[in-house]
Amino acid sequence: MSQPGDNHQRALDRFLDEHPEVAAELDTLNPLAAQARGETLAEYRAERLHEAFEAQAERQGLFAWELTLKLTADSCEAFEAQRLEVHKEVAQMAGLSWVEYCQLHDLPG
Repeated sequence: MSQPGDNHQRALDRFLDEHPEVAAELDTLNPLAAQARGETLAEYRAERLHEAFEAQAERQGLFAWELTLKLTADSCEAFEAQRLEVHKEVAQMAGLSWVEYCQLHDLPG
């Protein structure tokens, strides 16, 4: 199984493939804007890419990690299973019952 970082990179790559307008925008970033922020152009580009990815997740009503799962899952069913598994782990770590957690995050319980 690939590492979480590998999955996220695959999701970012697929996101760019599916959104050529974002890729075009990233390819035309002003190097002076990066310099003004004290970043290299690569760092500045990566930050803009993550912002676009997170905005896309939000438009879909997802967390960024959920969009990563969605873009890397083998099927819709696999995505839903993985998503619920992670949410259940988060609920446990937060000390919430599954019902409370589902109500909090508008998930089917």
